[in-house]
Amino acid sequence: MLHRPTGGDDRRRSRCARQPRAPCARPPPTPTNQANGTTSLPDANSWKALLEAALAEDIGSGDVTSRILFEEDDCAVARIEARQSLVVCGLPVARTVFERVDPLLEVELLCEEGDSADAYQPVLRATGSVRSLLTAERTALNFLGRLCGIATNVRRYVDAVAGTGTAIVDTRKTIPGWRALDKYAVAAAGGTNHRMGLYDGVLLKDNHAAAAGSLAAAVKRALDQAPSGVFVQVEVQSHAEAREAVAAGADFLLLDNLDPETTRHIVSEFKEHAVLESSGGITLENARAYAECGVQRISIGALTHSAPSADLSLEIDSAGGHPR
Repeated sequence: MLHRPTGGDDRRRSRCARQPRAPCARPPPTPTNQANGTTSLPDANSWKALLEAALAEDIGSGDVTSRILFEEDDCAVARIEARQSLVVCGLPVARTVFERVDPLLEVELLCEEGDSADAYQPVLRATGSVRSLLTAERTALNFLGRLCGIATNVRRYVDAVAGTGTAIVDTRKTIPGWRALDKYAVAAAGGTNHRMGLYDGVLLKDNHAAAAGSLAAAVKRALDQAPSGVFVQVEVQSHAEAREAVAAGADFLLLDNLDPETTRHIVSEFKEHAVLESSGGITLENARAYAECGVQRISIGALTHSAPSADLSLEIDSAGGHPR
């Protein structure tokens, strides 16, 4: 299993055997839904603290098992492989986990973010200290499982409405502390990010309208006071509320928990005047029916709050040597 080099760190890194890269299947090209036309990893400042906390809770004072079994200079080649068909997301984060545990580890990403991977297909290869590889294993897999799980879930919805021109949109229903990465996974799979938080968009909901005295009053005040460049979206729960909101000046409506028939009527009346987004009760089974009503967007909290973790595993591949 292990190879013990005869020299220092450089030899340790170079002597571990390499295997050819396995290509991943890329999905058909689709127009990006992201405002900047790209899907890029969020700034490290938005997730490095999360990574550090994850490593700290798992490693604590050190990996006792690996210290007992292996010498400091024992090295190996490890691969992370999919154990199911999935959409790849989070490989740069996993690489950061390995490099944070041991900067001397060499990490090769075998897929691009947003690629489709088959079961048992390698997506990442890491070479170096076996202690370090095994110490980083669980944290790297936890990040990958979460992010690939979201991306895989999102891709199913994107595929369900393919050809309709309707965007699949996320919400703020994310795990606390994970929002930047959760929304990154949505975008990597072809979904669209809604506002990041309460600070970068206005969404008037039923409680805002109730506190303001009426829906029309809330809309007029929001349109008058919203900072330049900040969108104002209005949640409506009936055809009558849609009329009230548009009459007050709204041009971005969230159709909340409305059936397809009501949605079609609202679309036929207001599609030329407002961006229309369906939300509430949307499933894989009915998403296309809502898209075919003509709404431009469908937002689904389950993209992030109910995405099952994807199944990936780390395997040691190198030959030669034995644990002490």
